[in-house]
Parts: sequence; structure tokens; C-alpha cells
Amino acid sequence: MQSLYVEGNSVMHRISPRLKLLSLAAFSIALFVTGNLVLLSIAALLAAIVYRMVGLPLRDGLRRLRPISLTIAVVALFNLIFHPWQEALVPLLRLTALMLFAATLTATTSITAFIDEVTALARPLERTGWVQADDIGLALGLVLRFVPEIVGRYQAIREAHIARGLKIRPTTLLAPLIILTLKDADNIAAAIDARGIRRHGS
Repeated sequence: MQSLYVEGNSVMHRISPRLKLLSLAAFSIALFVTGNLVLLSIAALLAAIVYRMVGLPLRDGLRRLRPISLTIAVVALFNLIFHPWQEALVPLLRLTALMLFAATLTATTSITAFIDEVTALARPLERTGWVQADDIGLALGLVLRFVPEIVGRYQAIREAHIARGLKIRPTTLLAPLIILTLKDADNIAAAIDARGIRRHGS
């Protein structure tokens, strides 16, 4: 499977995963508390600087952001249609800053470190009896592993269509993508159950 993690020794790589997760949470709250365009612009600029500190080549860094960037562009366009440009710029800057900071976090934190920290942070919630911290960490780890895999598989299916001269349609792309993804999900679920990972207290 592919991974969003990038090997390196940058400042962001050396910061503890817990501090990065807590910083992301605080940064997210701060972004949605203010609607000041100047502050949001500064936040987006700082997030871009932090993202460049990862050490990725510019082209690779931009390619990683392409899927979510398209979503943000659609949201911004929708807001621009129904609101003045000043109001439409607020969610654009918020989401852009959040995307850049989150991309930095996933690029500088391994899947294992993510799972360990999220599990530790969720451990107090087990006292409520509503959740299992191990399940939360496992779910997050699987999502982080699956996202780049699904994107890569989508690109491979699209390139196969182009190579065969087939017309690219959402139905012809999504059908094999969904089937392959569900097949992988079944295999991973079987592997998890075989190792007894989800048998709490047994």
C-alpha cells in the first residue's frame, strides 16, 4: 500500500505526533473562530511555509494536494455564486490553510505514530463505555492507508481507459474502483479478525 508519510529529518518530522495533533486541533478551531480576511490570509501563508518545510519537490507537493484542492475550488465557486466575494474568500482561506497544515502533519507522521497517539488520546473515552480506543486508532490508520491507495487506483483505471481509447465516464471509472476497494477492505478485515485485533477483553 502507498503511504502519505515522507521520510525526512525536517523540523516538522522531529516534533512529537501528539503536539502536531493538538496543534492541528487548535489551529482548526482558531480558523473557524475568526472571519478576518487578513488573519486568515496570514494563516494560509504560514501553513504554506510549514508545508514547504516537509522537503517535498514542488511538483510532488502540489500533486498531493490536487484532489482536495479541487473540492475546495468547488466549494469556493459555490460560495462565490451566492455570496459577495469577501464572504466567499473566507471559507476558501480557511479550508486552504487547514488542508496545508493537515497535509504537513500526514507527511511528517508515520501511520504507526498516528495510531499510537490517537489511541492514547482516546483512552479516557473508554470510561464512558461508548468507544474502544484501539478501534478508533485502527480506523484512523486504515483511512490514512486507504486514501492514497484509492487515489492511485483511480488514476490507474483512468490511464487504462485512455490507453484503450475508451471514453472516460464516471460510471465506468467508479464501478471497478468500488469493486477493487471493497475487495481490499474484505481482505484487510479478514486479516484483522485472524489476528484477533478487535477481540477486546478475550
